[in-house]
Amino acid sequence: MIEPVFVDTNVIVYRYDSSVPDKQSRADEWLRLVWDRRSGRLSTQVLQEFYSTVTRELKPAMPVADARRLVRRLSSWRPLPVDLPVLERAWLLQDRFSLSWWDASIVAAAQTCECGILLTEDLQHGRVFDTVRVIDPFASPERTPAEILQVTTAVGRSG
Repeated sequence: MIEPVFVDTNVIVYRYDSSVPDKQSRADEWLRLVWDRRSGRLSTQVLQEFYSTVTRELKPAMPVADARRLVRRLSSWRPLPVDLPVLERAWLLQDRFSLSWWDASIVAAAQTCECGILLTEDLQHGRVFDTVRVIDPFASPERTPAEILQVTTAVGRSG
């Protein structure tokens, strides 16, 4: 079985940010892998942050029509609506792990989506939040994303 992988906003944004070619290439590798395996998951929060970032903060900004097309395409990953139960879970994570509000919201969404992996550069690589393990997709450029997932999934099952 292919484990669902929650993808944070920064990974998707880097895929379209030509100002950081190394991260753009690596983000592309990761997104292709989760796309091909049909294991990508995200939340409406991620889609909102992505749209805002690529249309306002990227230089040059992505055209609105292109950003909307990408948001619609990413919607096939069944975005989790951020509702009161997700907020409640995020509050618990925020208090328990001393996370920022936005990081707690992302971890809560990943847990709610039953993802074992959270792809983000915003949290410590390898850190585990109950059932979710953080992978910084840019931390081990010498290994392919498939190799990293294989090792991470095996470690998660054994301990």
